[in-house]
Amino acid sequence: MENAGAPNGRGGSPDSIQFNRDRAECSLHYRNSPSGPFRRPTTASAMLCEHLVQLERELLASGIAETFRGQAWSSHCREWVYFDCYLDRPAIRARLPLAPCVVDHEHLGTHDGQEAGFVCAECQDAVMGVHNRYAAGRPVFG
Repeated sequence: MENAGAPNGRGGSPDSIQFNRDRAECSLHYRNSPSGPFRRPTTASAMLCEHLVQLERELLASGIAETFRGQAWSSHCREWVYFDCYLDRPAIRARLPLAPCVVDHEHLGTHDGQEAGFVCAECQDAVMGVHNRYAAGRPVFG
């Protein structure tokens, strides 16, 4: 049984050595990838589903830093992209025609991070910014 007991199917619990090694390798790979934080993505790199691509392109064009792109959390996530800003979700919803399958998402963990944004329930893609408790000093996108 591969990765038995692994809640995320990637090598064990967050406290395990294998999990932390995998996490470090993914982080290193991401930092050295063309979409890593040291290489500014372009609008041509937009890769989210049709339900979120307009929002993703606007964020990329705005110059707000992309902090992560890839499969976050679990196998139920396809492409999640994180931006270093606070997403004003009501303002974005008022301005963009988001499909009914795009739902608001908010997570404020005690030890596993924080985020707030939009998830496409149909395609498992997401656009995330920081949680409002961490928004101080960051740009607001709306």
